[in-house]
Amino acid sequence: MTDIIIIALSSLGTIFILLAAVGVVKMPDLYLRISVTTKAATLGIGLILLASAFYFNDSAITARVLAIIVFMLLTAPVGAHMIGRASYFTGVKMWDKSKIDELEGQYDSKTHKLHSEDQKSLRNNKDGGKAK
Repeated sequence: MTDIIIIALSSLGTIFILLAAVGVVKMPDLYLRISVTTKAATLGIGLILLASAFYFNDSAITARVLAIIVFMLLTAPVGAHMIGRASYFTGVKMWDKSKIDELEGQYDSKTHKLHSEDQKSLRNNKDGGKAK
């Protein structure tokens, strides 16, 4: 029975990693590539690690596997966010068919500050409705 679980988990993990690799090649811009890689590869690595925990059937290895999975789930999205943010601020263009750019007009390239909508409306109210 554990052999079936090991085969299923490792096969699913491999499929997700393959989908992440295909997504890196097929996605049109950096931001979509980051999204695909972060989600699919993290899930794939987690499934393969779970398969290894079932294979070795040792509490020390299982504890390490769970620690690695938690670490991956915490760090991969943060790393992807930081890469995407740095790419946006350095001027990497979005896909031409992207419909929404939520950061458009909120980043000041001279001061390197990112303003939220709340700060813009607060600043406009202080200036009497005049934008700087």
